[in-house]
Amino acid sequence: MKTRITELFGIEHPILLPGMSWVAEPEIAAAVSEAGGLGILACGHLLPEQTREAIEKVRSLTDKPFGVGLTLLYPTARQNAQIVAELEVPVVNFSLGKGEWLAPMIHQYGGKVIATVINEKHAFAAQRNGADALLVTGHEAAAHGGDVTSLVLIPALANKVDIPIVATGGFGNGQGLLAALSLGAEAVAMGSRFAASKESPVHERTKQAIMDKSAPDTIYTDRFDGINCRVMKTPGAEKSIAIGESVPKNQLAGHAMNAFKSLSLAIHDGDLDEGVQLIGQVQGLIDDVPSCADIIKRVMNEVEQTLSRINGLMEAD
Repeated sequence: MKTRITELFGIEHPILLPGMSWVAEPEIAAAVSEAGGLGILACGHLLPEQTREAIEKVRSLTDKPFGVGLTLLYPTARQNAQIVAELEVPVVNFSLGKGEWLAPMIHQYGGKVIATVINEKHAFAAQRNGADALLVTGHEAAAHGGDVTSLVLIPALANKVDIPIVATGGFGNGQGLLAALSLGAEAVAMGSRFAASKESPVHERTKQAIMDKSAPDTIYTDRFDGINCRVMKTPGAEKSIAIGESVPKNQLAGHAMNAFKSLSLAIHDGDLDEGVQLIGQVQGLIDDVPSCADIIKRVMNEVEQTLSRINGLMEAD
């Protein structure tokens, strides 16, 4: 399948692994890229030397195109960007901040820039500031989706911007990919689906919870990390929300329990009584833990099957 996104990034399939902190580690990012998608390594939470090591690890595992995710809200963002530029990473995805300074740095060596956006204002600004593509995050998404659902947000932006769109928020299978393409997107990012893969560093107990939970079993709140955020409905999440965790506030106050710690407990320890797992509503469509390669193969097969079914309906008319 060829779209503006596959052509822009030199990938085989219009499927991305978004740069989820503590989840999109080198092994899973490389696995997605090796399978023909675009794996985006999460570096926002890493120190510069850790970022360098992670990028070099990805390159040791695949020679396919890959990306790096930079969370501009974090204090190490500019230092990490310098490492990314020095190592000439093919694709850079930035979020939670203004990236007007970033695109010239990445374009200088021929890299491409994806801006994560949740509304029209952010999309226009990103395009004006040199982004090559947009990762449009709908309300259904894990973590920091906006107020508008993907079904409306994607076509609303696709009709108003010139650069291609990657849709995220509610996508985890071939039917979703085909729906996103029909809405005007040129690819999908499937964070929750890849979080429940064999290569994912997410603890097995948390992967099991993803399979056991249904679509409504999430909470959308601004009381976890200070920004509107979607998390799995668990005892740990309910405790965290009741406390009102905030990364900067709790770190400065020296609290033992903060949002970062809560995420680590869920991801690394499988502790959902105290930990918090970021997850999208698409968890209701997840009932197994295949490899990244199998996920991508399955999605593309589902696209063909769904197209065949739709064509059959058209012929019936």
